[in-house]
Amino acid sequence: MKFQPDQLDGVNAISKLEAGRIWVHATAFESSVLVPWRGDVQAWPAARADELQASHFEAIVALQPELVIFGSGDKHRFVSPALYRALIERRIGVETMDTAAACRTYNVLVNEGRKVVGAFLLEPAAPAA
Repeated sequence: MKFQPDQLDGVNAISKLEAGRIWVHATAFESSVLVPWRGDVQAWPAARADELQASHFEAIVALQPELVIFGSGDKHRFVSPALYRALIERRIGVETMDTAAACRTYNVLVNEGRKVVGAFLLEPAAPAA
């Protein structure tokens, strides 16, 4: 699925999502990532929702977003609010959706000038048979 939004200068945008790979501008990432509206994309050490711990969401706090778009993988999966308590306590909104929908929503928000972080789970691509 290829994304081509109008873009603001200096903000990160998701340009493409493939099985097991997400593209931020022209750079491909093959594991879960945190994508802040500005700055460096960061590895996010979990591949599936059931691997997440509170520390994964606490890492987002340092990025100082107003909103987090959580892409839960190929399917929409909710995680316990206890895991993202650090965000709730700081009044940082969290929206959960499957990763494809999260990528589209993230692009809309950054192009509106919002301070958003995309937290995208990428499950490893299945090996070719």
